[in-house]
Amino acid sequence: MLAGLFPQHSRGCLQRWIREGRVRLDGESVCSTRRAVTGGEQLSLRPGAGHSVDTDLPEPIPLQICYEDAELLVVDKPPGLVVHPGAGCRRHTLLNALLHHDAALAAVPRAGIVHRLDKDTSGLLLVARTLQAHTALVAMLRQRRICRDYLAIVLGQPAPVQGSIALPLGRHPAQRTRMAALSPDRLGRAGVRAALTHYRVRESLGTCSLLDLSLATGRTHQLRVHLSAIGHPVVGDPVYGGRRARGKQARRQMLHACALRLRHPCSAQQMQLRSPPPADVQVLLRQLREEAGRSVRQLS
Repeated sequence: MLAGLFPQHSRGCLQRWIREGRVRLDGESVCSTRRAVTGGEQLSLRPGAGHSVDTDLPEPIPLQICYEDAELLVVDKPPGLVVHPGAGCRRHTLLNALLHHDAALAAVPRAGIVHRLDKDTSGLLLVARTLQAHTALVAMLRQRRICRDYLAIVLGQPAPVQGSIALPLGRHPAQRTRMAALSPDRLGRAGVRAALTHYRVRESLGTCSLLDLSLATGRTHQLRVHLSAIGHPVVGDPVYGGRRARGKQARRQMLHACALRLRHPCSAQQMQLRSPPPADVQVLLRQLREEAGRSVRQLS
């Protein structure tokens, strides 16, 4: 109900304000997002500031900006940079860098960050600069109207060379920091959510393959878990089984968010942004191609 009455604010922002006691029903604080209404009640909302205003500090961390206007930023995140502050990592994050780049982002939930990339995943990430843009982008993500494409170097040769992976994801039963691919009959249980990934083999590289990936949903660790579940984990991913590529040690998972396609959240102009693979991905690709070429010459 709140989302309908206050469409200028995201659902995540409204839920946080409920937990902070900023929503009142007939003068009493609402403590649960499940509170039912029957009609005729008086509802009031006292909006809070953005997530980071009191707890997160600006830091002069360099940012590679691919696009910028009054409502939107697109950042090309390097590998190794954490996106949000969290337990054990309160500083030196993308959020801290954004607050230094634009102090006004303190008034937007999570400094405008509307989706995540894992620490060791590189590539394009959307940032809303206004509450209006944030609300629109969150809705677009939920409605699957933002196309997010990735490149990945994986172990082995997927077959067929093009397909989809539709496996629900939930927390690993024994290791709570990990996600797990589950059987479809688990859907509907607490914490289990549908997930869909599309893939295409762009290039065979001997013991590895270069894949084009597209997210139909955006679950935590989705690409890494789905690829591991079909037996082709991302090279350099120690969590989900892709540590080595024929004796070569990748310093991080070889996963790169290479493209974004969307309509601008305020102007509705069609946008297409691309990011080339970073240096470490290109170095490994060159090594694998050379090795695959030597193998072909030896066979002939």
